[in-house]
Amino acid sequence: MNIIGFFYVFFGGGMGALCRYGITLASVKPSNGFPVSTFIANVLSSIVLGFFMSFLMDSAPSGRMRLMWMTGFCGGFSTFSTFSAENFELIQQGQYGMAFFYMALSFVVCILCIFLGWKLGNMV
Repeated sequence: MNIIGFFYVFFGGGMGALCRYGITLASVKPSNGFPVSTFIANVLSSIVLGFFMSFLMDSAPSGRMRLMWMTGFCGGFSTFSTFSAENFELIQQGQYGMAFFYMALSFVVCILCIFLGWKLGNMV
């Protein structure tokens, strides 16, 4: 990969991180401790990633667009490390049920969102 590829990942990652931060600012954390902003970011990122998996892979555009949108944007927008840290905190606080619910819900919904995004990408 040449230096231009790094720029595309950098630019896409910055856009994704800004979107992630915007969701954090716009979200209200409920009193039960459920990490709404991370859940929303991961769900939306899964839809976007599924879309680009279908749209960009099938239309065979330049690898640079894949780097910017799939690696950069979705990588900066979704946040597995934050998801993991939030689950760790829930477990430390003894909220085992909430931790399990968050893990299971995130897994199921994000897989479904990849599928949804894939279908949307096929429609374009």
